[in-house]
Amino acid sequence: LPEIASGAPSVRVGLKPEGRAPMREGIDLYESEAGGEPVGRITSGGFGPTVGGPVAMGYVPAEQATPGTRLYGEVRGKRLPVEVVTLPHVKQSYKR
Repeated sequence: LPEIASGAPSVRVGLKPEGRAPMREGIDLYESEAGGEPVGRITSGGFGPTVGGPVAMGYVPAEQATPGTRLYGEVRGKRLPVEVVTLPHVKQSYKR
């Protein structure tokens, strides 16, 4: 009931990693490039051929779910920037 009244503490968001390296399931998300505790986690990700680059989805705190928010995903010991984007990653081009 508290979540219905005040909203969920974490939200599923689309993520667009910078560069060409895909970020897969289980990668922790951080607020800063160095130090700190994880604030979220990637639940799925890979290469998006329509987007022409890597795409991912994950859960972050509601206050960091605004499109354009910059977070960092730790891949092989190095933190790489990701941007919160709206879902779906590609606008629909068909009519219902």
